Amino acid sequence: MNSGTSVVANFREASQARTTAEFISKLEVCIQEADETDLWLELLRADCGIQDKRIDQLLTETNELISIFITIVKRSKESLES
Repeated sequence: MNSGTSVVANFREASQARTTAEFISKLEVCIQEADETDLWLELLRADCGIQDKRIDQLLTETNELISIFITIVKRSKESLES
């Protein structure tokens, strides 16, 4: 599941961004990769029948990260506009 490790790599790149626009762009990639991770976890649970509390915990954490990234992107965009 490369999308899971890609989130952290892109977040690291975002933290080293030279501009707010670059920061936003990298975080938007984090959102996309986290969403892909969410998809794969859902498929493991639904299509492969894996019923494990760890899958549920990972889904919760993935969705929390997506929410955090979305909030940061929205606020960053607002700061660009003001």
